[in-house]
Amino acid sequence: MTEVRDVIIIGGGPAGYTAALYGARANMNPLVIEGFQWGGQLMITSDVENYPGYPDGILGPEMMQDFRRQSERFGVEYITDDVTRVEFSDQTHKVFIGDDEYQARTVIVATGATARQLGLDSEIELQGRGVSYCAVCDAAFFRDKAVIVVGGGDSALEEANFLAKFASKVTLVHRREEFRASPIMVDRARSNDKIEFVLDAVVTEVLGTEEGKVVGARVENVNTGEASEIETDGFFVAIGHDPNTALFTDILDMDDDGYLLTREGSTETNIDGVFASGDVQDHIYRQAVTAAASGCMAALDAERYLSALEHAAADEIAV
Repeated sequence: MTEVRDVIIIGGGPAGYTAALYGARANMNPLVIEGFQWGGQLMITSDVENYPGYPDGILGPEMMQDFRRQSERFGVEYITDDVTRVEFSDQTHKVFIGDDEYQARTVIVATGATARQLGLDSEIELQGRGVSYCAVCDAAFFRDKAVIVVGGGDSALEEANFLAKFASKVTLVHRREEFRASPIMVDRARSNDKIEFVLDAVVTEVLGTEEGKVVGARVENVNTGEASEIETDGFFVAIGHDPNTALFTDILDMDDDGYLLTREGSTETNIDGVFASGDVQDHIYRQAVTAAASGCMAALDAERYLSALEHAAADEIAV
């Protein structure tokens, strides 16, 4: 017989590890199937200076190791593998890794989201060394410096405006003349003296030093093919995020962009006993601290759900 656990947590990042910590301290014996790429987006983040409790800052991968180690201290079991399919029901939920089956009365989905990348080798090589996917996280590192933002949607325009509070110059590179962003966001950016626009252009290479520091970008005009270089200290990619929810298609309710939907004021999904936390259901804040907070909420919701089941069972026996 397969052991039926109180909770299985799918995903290893701020949300999943925090849910594991709270679940373990509530004697729920969590199993975390963290995935091969555990740690989430913080694994490609260098300095983290905006998470409470780290007054001197910390490297993203080190912080995730701290999260993981803290929950391990309370007996959390980890499997470093990827879930291949799930079967959710009203009673016992099943999670599979290949042919291996795991069962639990509750499941917390914390699979996160993935920042879209340009797909350049130089972009990948310079991640965390000037290449960033989060202006709110990293803008303060570029005070009085020049930065580039790539993208043409609301996120890109919002990031450009935010970076302009810190940087001496923001160059927005977009492949078209028109923007997907709302007119008010475009007007706000155009009225900012620090923001310059390079339109009808794509980035073909992020330029860096031998020491691995971003110094510029090579761009190409999509109409003429003319190439040029832009000097910069920071390179921000703002072309969107994709929630890691393919595993739950036609099982859990999602919005048009694929983010899991939860009931208002709760981490509950449309299936009883299944909860969602972190960036997999949050397309607004996308911060480590908010992901961790929702991981805590999911664990508390799961514990209360289990408690309600136990009370209901006890009442049936009494009758």
